[in-house]
Amino acid sequence: MGYLEVLLTAVMLAVILGLWKLFMDLIWRPYAITRHFAKQGIKGPSYSILTGSLKEIERLELEAKQKPMDPSSLDVTPKVLPHYHRWSRDYGETFLFWFGTQPRLSIVDPELIKEVLSTKFEYYTVDKPAPSVHALLGNGLLSLTGVDWVRHRRAVNPAFHVDKLKGMIKRMAACSQSTLDQWANEMAHPGGDQKDFDMHKEFMQLTGDIISHTSFGTSYKEGKEVFQVERELHHMVIESVTDVNIPGSEYLPTKWNRRMWKLEKRLRNQLRAIIESKLRMRNEGQDDFGDDLLGLMMSISEIGGPNKKAKMDATLTINEIIDECKTFFFAGHETTSNLLTWAMYFLSINQEWQEKLREEVASVCGPTKLPDADNLARLKLVTMVIFETLRLYSPVIFTERKAVSDLKLGNLMIPKDTVVTFPFPIIHRNKKYWGDDADEFNPLRFADGFSRAAKHPNALIAFSMGPRVCVGQNFAMLEAKTVLSMILQRFSFSLSPTYKHSPVNNILLQPEFGVPIIFKPLHM
Repeated sequence: MGYLEVLLTAVMLAVILGLWKLFMDLIWRPYAITRHFAKQGIKGPSYSILTGSLKEIERLELEAKQKPMDPSSLDVTPKVLPHYHRWSRDYGETFLFWFGTQPRLSIVDPELIKEVLSTKFEYYTVDKPAPSVHALLGNGLLSLTGVDWVRHRRAVNPAFHVDKLKGMIKRMAACSQSTLDQWANEMAHPGGDQKDFDMHKEFMQLTGDIISHTSFGTSYKEGKEVFQVERELHHMVIESVTDVNIPGSEYLPTKWNRRMWKLEKRLRNQLRAIIESKLRMRNEGQDDFGDDLLGLMMSISEIGGPNKKAKMDATLTINEIIDECKTFFFAGHETTSNLLTWAMYFLSINQEWQEKLREEVASVCGPTKLPDADNLARLKLVTMVIFETLRLYSPVIFTERKAVSDLKLGNLMIPKDTVVTFPFPIIHRNKKYWGDDADEFNPLRFADGFSRAAKHPNALIAFSMGPRVCVGQNFAMLEAKTVLSMILQRFSFSLSPTYKHSPVNNILLQPEFGVPIIFKPLHM
């Protein structure tokens, strides 16, 4: 056999194998998995070659965007997760759908969710993020798995210990006071006894200021570029959320990729500059890296130090610390600003609760005293309102895990690489666990604590659960309670008549047109 014949045979064999793999991936496997779940009583929308259910998702999302939301309704599910809403109605609480060629199983049973996230979490992993998500978050805690995740978690955990966070409340309060003073100054002129403020815009800036001070010890102005790049990358994630990721396409020099690479490089360089400034200060004789979150992480890893005091299983390189900064900058900034926005929305349309909280804050903190850790721990009603906000309008609206092998979940057999997904708006409004008033704002359901609010202790998963529970949840709660208590000390507020009720799914639950709120000073 000649050289050309051998080459032709090899090419033909490669083509045949490639076509066979395409047949298995695009046709046979989806058919087999659909049949596998159908035998277990699980149905869902039909599979389309390559796109799966994505076209149907896009159609339902377009319909939802064009249909205005009932201003009196608090159920955001039809608006922000219209495919989950439609398919749970058509196929039952548990259903199968396809994200391209990837099978996804919607689960809303808290006991099964606990099994995935907690009791058997090692058998369910986070899926590889899309390129735009990776550019935004890097290889931080939200993306890592296995021993790398364990090492990062050990390095990051001490920075978020409650005792460490208590020392940051003064910074949170100082940033909040500066913003509230600015609001008051804008009202301090003839005819200026009240003013509209867009809470989403205001809280984006305030939480950015707080994150800068508590994370890096820098001002919002110095960290401005970080926030600008973060927002641009966030928009790219939103734009690409339903794109089918073709393996290897992230390496092609397309216009989209070049823009993403440029933004990611700018973000990384800005964070590296902040880290290097801390290294210079340490080298110039400063005792430590500072008591902000970044300084605590650097101290644990002893970056740049002559002696590695930290254990090797809890050390991070500079690049790894940059990735954790990217993760926390986005997660801590965007999620808390949206939580505060929706909490203010609920307090604006529930004036009786606003007054109850104001009386509690006045009783605990007084009319002007800045809150401290002890005060915040005593604000029971404020905590209840935050929990109810997280239940109804959780900034994070779903989470997912991928089965690492063929597994049994409850009575279901889950094939390897199937993604199980948990839609928070449906879970958090399930009347089976939350009662007949599940669609109503009722903070009293949390009077006996977080785990006793529903008929199942795991029916609220806004911070996730198990070993991968949100490392920043205590930070977020302290920040939200600090900001809300200080606003309640100084202002009364109500929803502006210009408000348009249109929550949207921009990866996080956000107000499409902002949340304009009318403020009046309590003391002129």
